[in-house]
Amino acid sequence: MIAMDAILRSPIPSTVWMPMLTQDNYERMDIERRDNGVAVVTFTRPERLNSWDAVAHTELTRLPIDAQRDRSVRVMVLRGTGRAFSAGGDYSGDGPMIGDWPGAMGDVWVEARMIVDNLLACTKPVIASVSGHAAGLGATLALLCDIVIAGPDAIFTDTHVRVGIGAGDGGQVAWPFLIGMSRAKYYLMTGESIKAAEAERFGLVTFLDDDPFARALAIADRLAAGPTAAIAASKVPINSWLRMQAGHIMSLGLALEELSANTNDAVEARLAFQEKRPATFTGT
Repeated sequence: MIAMDAILRSPIPSTVWMPMLTQDNYERMDIERRDNGVAVVTFTRPERLNSWDAVAHTELTRLPIDAQRDRSVRVMVLRGTGRAFSAGGDYSGDGPMIGDWPGAMGDVWVEARMIVDNLLACTKPVIASVSGHAAGLGATLALLCDIVIAGPDAIFTDTHVRVGIGAGDGGQVAWPFLIGMSRAKYYLMTGESIKAAEAERFGLVTFLDDDPFARALAIADRLAAGPTAAIAASKVPINSWLRMQAGHIMSLGLALEELSANTNDAVEARLAFQEKRPATFTGT
């Protein structure tokens, strides 16, 4: 008989026990560990709408690994501070998406794949509490969580096309899975936003709640008190299917995103963003 542990074993190594998910390992996130095994991770760049600079982007690759390795963590809740869950990649002067494009990107393309792979490989429940904007990679991160609680002010947008690049960092995995190919292609190609009520109606989010964080915590507490192996056994096969799809989709998606980053339209989009004006695209 195959042991349950062997079936549920994550590709993320977890052989050595130590409190891995600790504040000492993170600069851009606040880590709150509760006595019942619920870990609340709060993104702490409200002045930039919790967008990901190079430091935060790297930390996102480690977050699911640390939660998986930390045996005292049973459930993880993700949330933002201020007016957004996360606005995605930081296109300001402090972000990885600026400067000598694509040379300034460095390992960002590799990390983009790691963020999705590591999140989907985590066998523990991950809940997103979304208030305000979840855009680009911020939307992808939220939508790949196991449960998504949206506040009435939540807005979901894949903004890649607005800055002249393809949505290669996971949006092409998450959106079709949740709302179907036809709608997904529309929203990925237009960069149009979806407000909270419509997101719930489409099935993009799990629940709409006036207090999304309180609802997320209530669900997290319930899961933390539940049968860990059975809960993991309920999500792992679904995420295994998603990981298989990601393996097919993301290699091509990221390659095309990198190619699109070299177009004149992408350069124009970045300049327009910095200069706070509408972009004028030429199709080149």
